[in-house]
Amino acid sequence: MNLFHYFRSGRCLIQDNPFAAAENAFCDVSACRIWVLEARTVIVTNLKPKTATISDMPAVVSALTLAFCADPFMRWMYPDPQQYLAHRPTFFRMIADIAIAHESAYIIGDSGGVALWLPPGTDFDGDEVFSLLQRTIVGRVLDDLFAMVKKAETYHPDEPSWYLPLIAVDPIQQGRGYGSSLLQYSLLQYDRDQKPAYLDNTNPANVPFYEHYGFEVVGTVQVGGSPPWFPMIRQPK
Repeated sequence: MNLFHYFRSGRCLIQDNPFAAAENAFCDVSACRIWVLEARTVIVTNLKPKTATISDMPAVVSALTLAFCADPFMRWMYPDPQQYLAHRPTFFRMIADIAIAHESAYIIGDSGGVALWLPPGTDFDGDEVFSLLQRTIVGRVLDDLFAMVKKAETYHPDEPSWYLPLIAVDPIQQGRGYGSSLLQYSLLQYDRDQKPAYLDNTNPANVPFYEHYGFEVVGTVQVGGSPPWFPMIRQPK
C-alpha cells in the first residue's frame, strides 16, 4: 500500500463559505448563473479555470493556507495558530508539487480558488509527509490521525480513480462561484475518462456542496477526540 494513501486530507472551502450550504435554485441570466442561497443572491463567475504551473506555487499555497484556517480537522491537527502557519503550508506545497507536475492543478481568479487533483494511479513517496507529521504533531493527536487515515483507506475506490485532496477558495473571494467553477471544470474532463472521483471531506458543512455535484458520502471516519471526516465518491456521468 502506498504510504501517501495514509495522508490524504480534506479539501474544501472553509466553514462559512456560502457554497457550503445547499444550493436551492439557479437560473441562467446574461451568461452568468445566479444561485439563490438562504435569501442571498450569489453570482457564479463566468471565469474559466486554468492549469497551474510552478510559477503559481506561492499563490496556490497562500490561498490554501488562508482557506483552511478554520477547517475543523486541520485545526484539530494544529490548534495553535503559529503551528498551523508554520507547518501546514509545507504539506500544501507537497501536494501542489505533485498536482502541478501532472498538470492537474487548477486555479481561478488570480489563484483565489485552487483545486489540486491527483490522476488515477498516481504514485507518491510518503516519507516526506510521514516525517513532517511526526515532527509537527505530537501525542494522542498523531496516533488518532494515523488510525483515521487507515480507516478512511477502506472507503476509497478499488478501481483507478481521480482523487481530490484539496480544493479551496481564499475567504475574501468566496461567494464568487470559484469553487463551483473549479469543480465543474475538472469533473467535465474526468467524466470523459469514465473514472470515479473521490475525496475525503473534513468539514461537514461542505457535504451539500459536494453532493450537488454528484458526490455521495460513503462513510464517517472518527477516532478518539478527532472531528469527523467524510469519504465521498462520485461515479462518472
